[in-house]
Amino acid sequence: MTPDGAWLRPRGSSPSGMSHFNERVLLQAIRLHGELPQADLARVTRLSTQAVALIVRRLAAQGLVARGAPRRGRVGQPSVPIVLDPDGAYFIGVKIGRRGVDLLLVDFAGQVRARDSIGYRYPDPELLFGQIDAGLRGLRGQLGPRQAARLRGIGVAAPLSLGGWQSLLNGDAQQAGRWNRIDIRARVQACSAVPVVFAKDTVAACVAELVAGHGRSLRSFVYIFVGTFIGGALVLDSSVHAGLTGNAGALGSMPLARGDNAAVPAQLLSTASLFALERRYAAAGLDERPAHDARALQRPWLAHTEAWLEDAARAIALATCNAACLVDLGHVVLDGSAHPALLGRLLERSTRALSHYRWEGVRQPTLLGGMVGADARAVGAALLPLHAHFAPDRELFLKILSAAA
Repeated sequence: MTPDGAWLRPRGSSPSGMSHFNERVLLQAIRLHGELPQADLARVTRLSTQAVALIVRRLAAQGLVARGAPRRGRVGQPSVPIVLDPDGAYFIGVKIGRRGVDLLLVDFAGQVRARDSIGYRYPDPELLFGQIDAGLRGLRGQLGPRQAARLRGIGVAAPLSLGGWQSLLNGDAQQAGRWNRIDIRARVQACSAVPVVFAKDTVAACVAELVAGHGRSLRSFVYIFVGTFIGGALVLDSSVHAGLTGNAGALGSMPLARGDNAAVPAQLLSTASLFALERRYAAAGLDERPAHDARALQRPWLAHTEAWLEDAARAIALATCNAACLVDLGHVVLDGSAHPALLGRLLERSTRALSHYRWEGVRQPTLLGGMVGADARAVGAALLPLHAHFAPDRELFLKILSAAA
């Protein structure tokens, strides 16, 4: 992180009528910098010490902040850091994917308190929302009455084309057609009394990286998430760029170089996704499930994993080169739902594969491993309502949500 996190530093304003905004500024400062004494909060927010003291009292009365253990060992009175109260509010993130659903209960400090998962071969809309309803009721049931009253919102992350790519997934065409007619946000909202917001799954994952990962120190980057399919998002000047329909950074649809016998170029997702690794295992008569766990790097799957890594890395390097030429970015962040050891090898191979391309006239970006991991999509989904309620830069998330609507 840069010494002062300049581009993410929240700044307040002291005139009257700004108290609500300044409360959000103070909360954001603590979220970004960690626990801080009131004097340091005044410094990073550029509010007066008197204003900070008043705001801290108001936030403490609301149960959103608390006073930490005094810091001793310095000259003068010990300083008392102000911390986020984890029980100040709760949010649920719901990730709907092509192979399963993850539900996370997240507290005000951004920590996962509880989780539930639903697995399937292909999502059946006639069954799935009933299962999600049961999962939401289960998570709410883990909160006591007082805590349940502090559940403030639900965020949902899902692919924009959940019914697409049937030829690759061997899915049911009629079932896919039903997904194209379903308003996912509205169906989840019917299961809940608190507001529900929606974003594309890879955008939600990118929000998690922006808030809790490399976004704290990088102003602009391309984000790539390797899951059942591969997808991405684009961060410009510390904001997720949603695009016309919320689909900016749709790297999975990026065409690869056309082969001699191919009438139409294949897309990146056909090579660099975990389902492509599953297909390699299936063709060899092996169990497909190790594509998503540590067995991918063990025999007898390892030989097929190595072949996939080589092809996937070259494809990701091509996408990286194209993105760098178009947007002029210095960094690409690569994360995914695969086992961390497999993601580490994919990052290493993709970095090595960048040498296969010419970089005259364009800067070669640095590939970085993501800091959030497999939960990124569900965590990002939960962060959407959290920041809409409590962050001063809530317009960033409202733009994402309105573009995806």
